[in-house]
Amino acid sequence: MVSESDGEADRGSDREPGTGPEPESADARGAGTGHGSADSGSGPANNAARTSVWLDHRAPSRSRRSESPAGLDRNRITEASVRLLDADGLAKFSMRRLAAELDVTAMSLYWYVDTKDDLLELALDSVYAEIAPPREDAAWQDRLRDLARSYRELLVRHIWISPLAGTFLNIGPNSMLFSYAVQDIVRATGLPLERQTGALSAVFQFVYGFGTVEGHFKARCDATGLTQDEYHRQAMTTIRAQPHLRQITEASDDLMAARGGDTVEEMRERDFVFALDLLIAGIEAVRDRSGSATR
Repeated sequence: MVSESDGEADRGSDREPGTGPEPESADARGAGTGHGSADSGSGPANNAARTSVWLDHRAPSRSRRSESPAGLDRNRITEASVRLLDADGLAKFSMRRLAAELDVTAMSLYWYVDTKDDLLELALDSVYAEIAPPREDAAWQDRLRDLARSYRELLVRHIWISPLAGTFLNIGPNSMLFSYAVQDIVRATGLPLERQTGALSAVFQFVYGFGTVEGHFKARCDATGLTQDEYHRQAMTTIRAQPHLRQITEASDDLMAARGGDTVEEMRERDFVFALDLLIAGIEAVRDRSGSATR
């Protein structure tokens, strides 16, 4: 249970948000900012003094008002955080709601973390463990496809990842394993060293964007109680009824017919596969051209 006196505990990182660069989730370089204050539940706060929960080895500094509850530890708190984020989304996540989920006071959580941002960073890294390692005996093209698909599925499964992936440093153990796997594959392409980060960004920024849009579309459909196909048909019927949009929709219909696919998921899958093949072909072309230039 959570008492009213625990309200102070939920204001551990109440600061105004800033603005930042686009997410760079594939290689752990992205450190932008979130949207909204931490206390409002709408996202991580922009705390200039904070770096990463993985770099802060101090004991939590907040004064304690109760003993650490039996059976509570950081792993259990992180798992509960992921459950809440999956169920309610980033906007509704708060220390108070998490405490209620665990049936403890909000102050009890501060035995293990200093701020809500710490919890979000722990939750973010924990789900990266769901990304299956690429096959070691496969060609780099197939390993890249496997890793890209696994990352896309992660973004769809946990739609709250998208805003957090570019907010935090992403240097937890699971995120770093993902980063190492990506770098190993890019090294195996044979691209010149100075071209490898660009190739990495091209592929995984594409996957980030694709998975983000797919995840939010699926969530929107789920919220309306419609299947993705039902929602798509309803939306297209409404759009086609607008005379000023007719020329655009007619051109779109031609594109969709040429692409093929009977369902939204089939059409989306065809787009993803082809786009990824296009990126791989581009990597191969640049590699071959660079190899010729050095001969």
